[in-house]
Amino acid sequence: MPGAWTLLSWGPEGWLDDIAYGVFVTVSLALATLPVGLAVGFLVALAKQSSEPSLRLAGNVYTTIFRGLPELLTLFLVYFGGQIGLQKLFQLFDPGATVDVSAFVAGMIALGVVFSSYASEVFLSAFKAIPSGQYEGGHAIGLTNWQTMRLVVLPQLIRIALPGLANLWLILLKDTALVSAIGLSDILRQTSIAARVTKHAFLFFGFATLVYLVLSVISSFGIRAIERSVDNRDMRR
Repeated sequence: MPGAWTLLSWGPEGWLDDIAYGVFVTVSLALATLPVGLAVGFLVALAKQSSEPSLRLAGNVYTTIFRGLPELLTLFLVYFGGQIGLQKLFQLFDPGATVDVSAFVAGMIALGVVFSSYASEVFLSAFKAIPSGQYEGGHAIGLTNWQTMRLVVLPQLIRIALPGLANLWLILLKDTALVSAIGLSDILRQTSIAARVTKHAFLFFGFATLVYLVLSVISSFGIRAIERSVDNRDMRR
């Protein structure tokens, strides 16, 4: 029976190439989800502090739903529900049409809506931390609402929201493991297959633990670099 080093090596007897592909899928999914979640979360935060009651209601309903549902259930709803919905839609034009939803896209959408619901609360808290005088000062020097937001509010918003968003990124990185439930070949799925085939469950799940910890440590260094960059930019101003 192959030893641990053989099983965790490259080549026909090892599983490292499959696990490396799983790392690529995991990181790609997290990076693809991040901008979607940030953009939607920012828009939801704007809606929740809008003077329009219908926008506030829509924002609150959005965050209540996706913060209240388990992430795995949201993933199943998007993956299976989206597949059924799209198939019904296409069958209106072609009765024999079949639709297969990409597990990667479904994972990105599901994780994106969950991430955005929490990110909206971070952005909302950051908006509340910015004094109203900042908006008034921007308007007083002749800036439009968009210019005030871009030049005055956003730089402060990023600095205030960054620690909360950094924590959400680490949570998102771990939540990508859920997509193994719909067949996407991420770290957890690849190590699960290796554990099932080789009967070395502790070895491969332990190795998966180390991989996630390494990704978290690398992310922490990246987050600190971004924080230093933001602080240095504020000092130059």
